[in-house]
Amino acid sequence: MLGSYIDRCIGWLNPPLLNLYGSILAPMDKIEAMNAFTKVVAAGSYAEAARRLGLTRSAVSKAVMELEQILGARLLDRTTRRVTPTEAGLAYYQRALSILADIEETELQISRLHEEPRGVLKINAPMSFGILHLADAVAEFMARYPELRIELVLNDRFIDPLEEGVDVTVRIGALADSSLIARRLAPAHRVLIAAPAYIAQHGAPEAIAALADHRCLSYGHMAATHRWQLTVEGDPTAVQINAALCSNNGEVLRAAALAGNGIANLPTFLVGPDIAAGRLVPVLPGNPPTSLGIFALYAPNRYLAAKTRLFIDFLAMRFSDPPAWDAFRIQKKR
Repeated sequence: MLGSYIDRCIGWLNPPLLNLYGSILAPMDKIEAMNAFTKVVAAGSYAEAARRLGLTRSAVSKAVMELEQILGARLLDRTTRRVTPTEAGLAYYQRALSILADIEETELQISRLHEEPRGVLKINAPMSFGILHLADAVAEFMARYPELRIELVLNDRFIDPLEEGVDVTVRIGALADSSLIARRLAPAHRVLIAAPAYIAQHGAPEAIAALADHRCLSYGHMAATHRWQLTVEGDPTAVQINAALCSNNGEVLRAAALAGNGIANLPTFLVGPDIAAGRLVPVLPGNPPTSLGIFALYAPNRYLAAKTRLFIDFLAMRFSDPPAWDAFRIQKKR
């Protein structure tokens, strides 16, 4: 497909980009080599780049070496553990990304993929949120765009979309400074909850200091979960807790709370239905945990691929504020 329209789309590119293309109209494998080179830089290895491209390692290595011969410059420093770009390679990488983005945008305009996206959309999301809410959303999105293929990977590990070759990463929390672009999809309110059986046996804490005398179920690792960030008169305040159970999975903490094992600090997207049904009850409602957000992260690019843009727009509409899992909060206000 690429070879059939280069003659038509090359005039769309800026003059500086034309200089970098050089004699691109003759050997079409130069574009393929350029794409292979950018994948190697992003992945930091030939093997991972080959996996993402569906090629052999030797084919990717050969493509990059031929590109270096054409340019007359060494683009990569190779070690046994990692491949890093040289100064010239880094400059070429930035311009190559721009060129490939121009080509992709031209393809999108010519084939009208902005109306009917095709190809593979790679998504990464947290485990619990992915199972409870993203799974149905992806199923509906697939029904709307049957020509699109989806690769959804669920884990709670923060990843770099550039390094992992992911189009959209859904993450929950307070985001650190990053080169990634983040779009807020919905709030992620958290709430202190316990089962009625636990409250009946141990009573409900009447002040945040009393949490130290209760069994608490906390997200994370034991060494790092001795405090919760709660809100006191609108300001975040660190509160000492007694962590009886720590886990890096919210479903584990929810199950323990439902069994009456303690007070948990969990997002409403996980326990909202339990609160609405009376299986769990809020604790210290006047001092809620600090709120987080649900974000779609993607790599910066002058042209956002249609499949990525459509999916993010779809999620923003589906999980609009207030999201469905916060229905109990709205009912309480009424």
